[in-house]
Amino acid sequence: MASTEVVVGRVGKAHGIKGEVSVELRTDEPERRFADGVVLVTRAPDGGEPHGPSRPRSLSVRSTRWHQSRLLVTFAEIRDRTAAEAARGLLLAVTVDDAETPEDPEEFYDHQLVGLRVETVDGRPVGVLEEVVHGSAQDLLSVRAEDGREVLVPFVVQLVPTVDVPGGRIVVEDLPGLLTPVEEEDEGSA
Repeated sequence: MASTEVVVGRVGKAHGIKGEVSVELRTDEPERRFADGVVLVTRAPDGGEPHGPSRPRSLSVRSTRWHQSRLLVTFAEIRDRTAAEAARGLLLAVTVDDAETPEDPEEFYDHQLVGLRVETVDGRPVGVLEEVVHGSAQDLLSVRAEDGREVLVPFVVQLVPTVDVPGGRIVVEDLPGLLTPVEEEDEGSA
C-alpha cells in the first residue's frame, strides 16, 4: 500500500526553560497526531532533511498541554531551552497510508486534493489544484488556471461548496474578482 508524508505541525517558540515548545498546528487532529509516544519525522522549513546534531531527524512526544489556545509539546529529545530554540521552525510530519482519511468526512489531507480539477458550480473548468496554502487566518487553495495564472481561493464552505475526492474535482463559487480579474473602468468614463 502506498503512503504519503503529511506535515502536521511546525515547531514554534520555546516555552520556559525545560524544553517545552509551542507547535503551530497543520492538522485538525492534534489529539491523534500529538498523542503521548507518537514519533514525528522532522524536516527543515524548506522541506528537506534537518541538519546538524541540534536538529534531530525525529521527535517523540512525551506530553502535551494547551496554554492560551496554543498547543505546548514536550519532546523526549528536547531537554532544555537551548535545544528548543534550535528546533524552532522544524516541520513535523507523519506517514499516512494513501487510503487513510481523516475521521471527519469534511476534512481532507493536502495530498488528497493536490491534482484535482477545479470547476465552477455551473461546471465551467477553472484549472487544477496545485497546493493547499496554510495561512494563519485560513487555508487557501492555489489553483493553476487554464490560462496559466495562479488563482488563490479561500478554502471556506461558502466559496468551496463541494470537494469530491472520488470524483476528482473541487467546485468553487465564481464571485466577481475571485477567479477572473475585475476589469478596471477607465478614469474618464462616466
